[in-house]
Amino acid sequence: MDSVMNQLARELAEIISTVVADDARVEACREKARAAGFDMRVALDAAVTFVPLNAAGAAGQALVPVSGVKAVPAPGPHIEMTANDRRFLKSLRISADEATEKEVE
Repeated sequence: MDSVMNQLARELAEIISTVVADDARVEACREKARAAGFDMRVALDAAVTFVPLNAAGAAGQALVPVSGVKAVPAPGPHIEMTANDRRFLKSLRISADEATEKEVE
């Protein structure tokens, strides 16, 4: 299954690269940069996530991202900071949030 996902992600990256390279606006911007004495290179970073269709259908969630909406990862488990953690951060000169009532020793 991983090889299928990797192949699909590679295909998507190639398609995005081709579409961007073929866009006249991108080429016009590169020409402006060349005229100013610069060469322009663009690197895009994207996260591609695969969700099983049956999992999304059961939860009633859409699989197609909505334009202009940034995906936010699900919150991880709550981790309490111990006094030892605070001492370690302080030794690195990193300030941590103020201690809560439930600080673990």
